[in-house]
Amino acid sequence: MACLARAECTSSLATESSTQFTGKSSSAASNGASLDRAALGNSTSQTLAVARDQNQNISTYENRKRAAERDMNFKDRAVSAAGAAFVSAILVNPLDVAKVRLQAQAAGVPYQEPWQYAYRHANTNLDNKIFADGKCPPVCPRGGTAGVVPLCPPDCFRYKGTLDVFYKVVRQEGYLRLWRGTNAALAIAIPTVGIYLPCYDVLKESLERVSERNSFNIKPYAPLLAGSVARSLACIACAPMELARTRMQAQKEIRFGVRPPGIWDTLTGALSAGNEQALRHSQRVRILWTGVGAQLARDVPFSAICWTTLEPIRGYLLEEWNLKKNAAGILAANISAGWAAGSIAAAATCPLDVAKTRRQIEKDPQKALSASTRQLLARVWREEGLRGLFGGVVPRVARAGPSVGIVVSFYELLKYYVNHQAE
Repeated sequence: MACLARAECTSSLATESSTQFTGKSSSAASNGASLDRAALGNSTSQTLAVARDQNQNISTYENRKRAAERDMNFKDRAVSAAGAAFVSAILVNPLDVAKVRLQAQAAGVPYQEPWQYAYRHANTNLDNKIFADGKCPPVCPRGGTAGVVPLCPPDCFRYKGTLDVFYKVVRQEGYLRLWRGTNAALAIAIPTVGIYLPCYDVLKESLERVSERNSFNIKPYAPLLAGSVARSLACIACAPMELARTRMQAQKEIRFGVRPPGIWDTLTGALSAGNEQALRHSQRVRILWTGVGAQLARDVPFSAICWTTLEPIRGYLLEEWNLKKNAAGILAANISAGWAAGSIAAAATCPLDVAKTRRQIEKDPQKALSASTRQLLARVWREEGLRGLFGGVVPRVARAGPSVGIVVSFYELLKYYVNHQAE
């Protein structure tokens, strides 16, 4: 009995001890789980706090950026854009010369000198051996009765591509002729971009504010609409200078000591061309805006394509690659986006550029005033096909890409410095 009592007592003590141990273990596990939940909660709270701070910083940055941009007046925008256009016009002008020469040659502009053409056709029995050495200006074989008429192979006066234009212009006319029309290009670029980019910014911001305040969402279309309107204003304002630049770049002059006409002489020559009695005064003024329809047909789609392509690329680079922290990042993002967008837009609108060039190099005022862009494009398609419509596309794309990249990046870089000064 005593043993049984001791056994029962021992069993009772063991059960009690086991119950106490289990209770302590459960309590410890419960305390551990509570600590884990608390730690997880603290970690989640810290993560949310960091994300909230980042969002607040981004929101503060965007608000500060918008406020600083609103503080930029139209004059500041125009000056910054004009400065960027000045740099761009000087750097890419040789490509513009190559593009115009190729398009003018396709249109039938004779780049062979008149004296050589007349001599060759007056002497049909001319020995072709004189062209065997293939020399081109300024070193040509001499012919004629006195041996003083310079004779060059026909290929010397035929451009075969962009690099061939560079080579022949430098050899026959000199290095500086690659910058032919730069003064007109600057006279165009500074007011054009000085009107274009500020108007684009102002219109785009206005459309975005209207979209935010109203139920209809036009924000995705703001770059397209703002770019089209701003480009139209700039084209109409600077059309006479564009006419002068195109004619200056298309003209070739290799005679020693003869200076090609400048902006004023080119414009007065356009006004005095043709039969003065056949044209009224209003028509003569219209000559200065020859090709403005084709230019609008080219530049408005160019601007629409360019900005609707540029904005998403620039936004992606700035946000995803986090390039908006410093000036170098902003410069890289805008040059890359501008280069890509400008190249795409230039290739897409090349046929319209061909039409603009052909209309502006037309020397007959009656033909220039009566021709239409649609009729001209139809004739080019019939006579020359796709190659004619995309004449000069290589130098055009090579020019437009860096030009847009330079202008947009310098313009945005100035805005960045204005933002930091506002801080």
